[in-house]
Amino acid sequence: MGMATSVACAIHCAILPIILTSLPILGINIIHNLFFEWGMIGLAFLIGSYSLFHGYTKHHRSSAPVLIFSVGVIFLVLKQFFPLYEYLFLSLAVVLILAAHYYNYRLCHQSKCTSPHHQH
Repeated sequence: MGMATSVACAIHCAILPIILTSLPILGINIIHNLFFEWGMIGLAFLIGSYSLFHGYTKHHRSSAPVLIFSVGVIFLVLKQFFPLYEYLFLSLAVVLILAAHYYNYRLCHQSKCTSPHHQH
């Protein structure tokens, strides 16, 4: 099973760059595609919210990671409406979202886990 996964990964890694670089030739642009951009923002929001909600409810009860994450998501949305500041807002969003996840991770590991699924 591991070897099959490794081979599939190797094929994926070899073919994906070729496919992605060929998309503009086919008239498909995912870099500044609004559907793709909003989809990625939604995906980041859903995954991040789930992760932070889990940490908050099961481990630490600190709202700080959620607040940091929320500001990061706001910057992600703002970059869509203010293209002149897109890279500034994107940079701030990435730093804040990563900081929120890192802070959540640290709080989770510092807490005394009371969940039966997370006992140390």
